[in-house]
Amino acid sequence: QVQLVESGGGLVQAGGSLRLSCAASGRTFSLYYMGWFRQAPGKEREFVARIGRSERTDYADSVKGRFTISRDNAKNTAYLQMTSLKFEDTAVYYCAADRRDRSGHMAYDYYYWGQGTQVTVSS
Repeated sequence: QVQLVESGGGLVQAGGSLRLSCAASGRTFSLYYMGWFRQAPGKEREFVARIGRSERTDYADSVKGRFTISRDNAKNTAYLQMTSLKFEDTAVYYCAADRRDRSGHMAYDYYYWGQGTQVTVSS
């Protein structure tokens, strides 16, 4: 059983930066593939970024070069550093975890989910 708690969301002007954190419970955090997704009002939840056990990373084209996913296994925490934020990045951001080695781009690739944190980018 893994519980995920996101933090770090807020209101930021376009061009600004935010760092989201995802704190996980449990002793086996290093065995989990971690992902970040987002959901804007009226839209489906979409993949943002993924980091594997070996810290291999993968990003959606819309955030590539602007967002960086990372993890600190000693702190049981995953991060999403967001820079050059755009109005269209406004959404609720969710972290997710799973021990299976899936593509990681689909919501059904992850079993555990956090409650989400709101990111609002003003234009």
